[in-house]
Amino acid sequence: MKTYISILRGINVGGQKSIKMDALKEIYESLQLLNIQTYIQSGNVVFQANYANSKDLEKKISDQIQKYLGFEVPVIILEKDELKDIIEKNPYRDDDTKDISHLHVTLLNAKPVKVNAEAIHEKKTQGEELTIVERAVYLYCPNGYGRTKLTNTFFENCLKVRATTRNWKTALELLNIAK
Repeated sequence: MKTYISILRGINVGGQKSIKMDALKEIYESLQLLNIQTYIQSGNVVFQANYANSKDLEKKISDQIQKYLGFEVPVIILEKDELKDIIEKNPYRDDDTKDISHLHVTLLNAKPVKVNAEAIHEKKTQGEELTIVERAVYLYCPNGYGRTKLTNTFFENCLKVRATTRNWKTALELLNIAK
């Protein structure tokens, strides 16, 4: 039995694609997923299952949400050890010059085949830093994530993968729940 973390993109933001966490938990239960725990209202779910392929699991959850609620929601699945690895590889996490409240991680559903460094550099504003490592983009946004142009949509278009961002505190808490 593996422990997974699913991150849903674009729910409960600005009144769009509203999903109550109790309803989300019921959807996961309908797929016979076990020990389901949600964290805050932005579509973070930790659960256990016997699936060999996380891509199949992403599709099953996304399809089930579509079936129950009538709208598409992209889902990114990480195994517990993948999230642990992403957290450990963050180059900014131990930098005392960085305010942790401005630290974010954009999770990708696949490793980008090609990274357009020039396009990314053009979008960065003064003080912003980013590092791409496999399935994660580590972001430091000193002016706030709400002001950056390094958004999920930008990364999806630039890297040709699905993306969703969580603040550092949420990433750490999801790993803690998964343990």
